[in-house]
Amino acid sequence: MTETLQKTRPDDAMMRGVIPYLGFAGRAGEAADFYIKAFGATDHGRMPDPEQPGKFMHLQIEINGGCLMMTDMNTDEGGLRGAHMQLVVSDGRTWWDRAVAAGCTIVEPYARQFWGDDWGMVTDPFGIRWAILQPGTET
Repeated sequence: MTETLQKTRPDDAMMRGVIPYLGFAGRAGEAADFYIKAFGATDHGRMPDPEQPGKFMHLQIEINGGCLMMTDMNTDEGGLRGAHMQLVVSDGRTWWDRAVAAGCTIVEPYARQFWGDDWGMVTDPFGIRWAILQPGTET
């Protein structure tokens, strides 16, 4: 992936709402590359840390139309505690299969849930939990 700051600004629609900004304790570039493979992310730019080769001050990717920002700065451990990322998609099985094939570990199998949606949860190699939800059809 590119190691330079993006030259163009991302779509304004992607920059609305709450944007998760995650610290990866020196593994942000690796995480971005994994999310490109596992979740079909688009890389919107990387700002290397000039004082720490191979580390990033800022990375930005897009997953399913939403923004995720990441850094290697000021972090001493990776992963989220007591939270997860939620992907709401129209083709859940495709997203699920791609994530598992890329190396995510199954936490809760992807299946039809009692509330009517298809849902499952995986953990990525960085300790982040991701839920994939395909809304059920209303009757």
